[in-house]
Amino acid sequence: MLTVETTIKAQFHDLDPMGVVWHGNYPHFLELARCDLLDRIGYNYEQMRDSGHAWPVVDMRIKYVRPIKLFEFAVVAATLVEFENRLKIAYVIRRQDGREVLTRAHTIQVAVRIDSGEMLLESPAILLDKVRGISCGGG
Repeated sequence: MLTVETTIKAQFHDLDPMGVVWHGNYPHFLELARCDLLDRIGYNYEQMRDSGHAWPVVDMRIKYVRPIKLFEFAVVAATLVEFENRLKIAYVIRRQDGREVLTRAHTIQVAVRIDSGEMLLESPAILLDKVRGISCGGG
């Protein structure tokens, strides 16, 4: 499946009183990588909206393994693992040197028609075409 990597740097405003990244900031890191993945597919949030679909996150799971510290660089790998009925993206956050896993996570998004609010049971054709185009060597 398709994977992109996004480098993040922990800033002072990301930290909790213990001097490590506060657990509530991890969804932001996942979102940065998810946006890069969607850009790579050619179906980012603006393109989703323009196609008449919203894609709310309906499930998010995060397993905190090791903390990220102030000014530490980490790499967030986002991998598209499902796309035909929903978007399921798996994430692994590692130290920049790649030796240590810091976090594992996944998110699930479903397509919703903006005009009616109807949740779709299958992904719209525009997403399927874009993902299949990439996996066939296109895009």
